[in-house]
Amino acid sequence: LIIISGYPSSGKTYRSNQLADFFDSKIKAASDPRISRLGVVRINDQTLGLSRDVYREARSEKDARAAEYSAIKRALGRDTIVIADGMNYIKGFRYQLYCESKAVQTPSCVIHVGTPPEKCKEINSELRASENQHGGYPADIFDNLVFRYEEPNGMTRWDSPLFTVPYDDAMPPCEAIWDAMIGTEGELKKVKPNQATVMQAKKQQKPATESDYLYELDRTTQEIVNAILSWQKEHVGETGGQVAVGNQAIELPTSPVALPQLQRIRRQFISMNRQHNLAKSRIQSSFIEYLTSSFS
Repeated sequence: LIIISGYPSSGKTYRSNQLADFFDSKIKAASDPRISRLGVVRINDQTLGLSRDVYREARSEKDARAAEYSAIKRALGRDTIVIADGMNYIKGFRYQLYCESKAVQTPSCVIHVGTPPEKCKEINSELRASENQHGGYPADIFDNLVFRYEEPNGMTRWDSPLFTVPYDDAMPPCEAIWDAMIGTEGELKKVKPNQATVMQAKKQQKPATESDYLYELDRTTQEIVNAILSWQKEHVGETGGQVAVGNQAIELPTSPVALPQLQRIRRQFISMNRQHNLAKSRIQSSFIEYLTSSFS
């Protein structure tokens, strides 16, 4: 799974076309049947029949993301290279795609199209002035999407490996991306399932029922939120700090974190992991990691 991310009108589709052409040529030239059987699928707003206006309202944008998510999930497989050529500007959504990729034991990466917002605005104006029906975003939607963009962070699991493509570069680092997704000649890429996506039944531990898992997911995340609130109550006026949770620590931002923000992050995490039966220890560490990323 190759996740394309960038500002609106940054050239995401142009870069995804370059990648698709490169991957197609590599597959056609391959003598290894494990590579020659691969196919490339590109999914974006145009292939899904979505207009730019879906980003004007929260409800229609949510439906558009659901359509993209479903299309990617259907296309994912060990013999298919899926290029997700969408906005993908929300880190929580990229996390969901990462989990789906891991669930089918196929590698994933993020391509950040690093076009500066000023240049994107210039390109967007040119596209709006052209006769291309798919070109550009209305000014208000463009400004809102730029404001809300959450840049990929290669330090997080779901945004790595991360490849940034500057605007002036003629081509993305196609060979490096190929190696990360497919592997080098004679040694194909292998992905092991992990606890975030696969239930692992152990002899000494029976799999949790769905109700037990949801209870643990709710209880563990709420305990962490309560720990943060208690720490802030005891350290009024202090900036930053560390909250100890078990044998781990949460790095707090310099400004206090309000309860509504913590509950919003918690709801997002629960929603994304409702279908994934994490072990109790993984719920805690995964939520701490998600919190840390959300604070940055």
